[in-house]
Amino acid sequence: MPKMDVINQEGKVVSSIELKDEIFGIEPNQQCMYDAIVMQLASRRQGTHCTKGRSEVSGGGRKPYRQKGTGRARQGSIRAAQWRGGGTVFGPKPRNYGYRLNRKVRRLALKSVLSEKVNESAMSVLDKFAIDAPKTKTFNQILAAINAPKKTLFVVSEKEDYMNAMLSMRNIPTMMMLTAERINVFDIMNANQIVFTEAAVRDVEEALG
Repeated sequence: MPKMDVINQEGKVVSSIELKDEIFGIEPNQQCMYDAIVMQLASRRQGTHCTKGRSEVSGGGRKPYRQKGTGRARQGSIRAAQWRGGGTVFGPKPRNYGYRLNRKVRRLALKSVLSEKVNESAMSVLDKFAIDAPKTKTFNQILAAINAPKKTLFVVSEKEDYMNAMLSMRNIPTMMMLTAERINVFDIMNANQIVFTEAAVRDVEEALG
């Protein structure tokens, strides 16, 4: 069972926490993580692309020239695809690219990426956020104390009072904060470091256990 130090906002070790093996200590499944990331990126696509077919472009109400006697290929409309300004054949239309993976695959992918971060020593646990008022300077001091690198993901519990912390860090473009219920494979893998609060670790263990 992985054991990890719990630090406070000053970067000092105040206690330790044991992580569940079945969530933070499994052999990462690379295929599940890949499938989960592809699914997330596909779901983010806007799908607003649109081309006009021959029935949607302007012009072409009459035959451009007579059928025979001109020596040219017969044409019925200037809206055909081979004409300049004509319609597009089999062009993209607005669509939804999103799809869903099986629940077991999604859970395994999340466990795999969490275990990978633990193996890479890219995860730490904070006892709690105690910020009296929203202030970016205060949050920057916390980042310096806990040695948080660029692209750090903070995970908090819904039960905690994290609003001041979230408001304090929103001006820092490389930092991100999510609740334990909203963590996902892409954001975890995209972060250089993950900082959980103790309550968030328990929430994740309860949800995935």
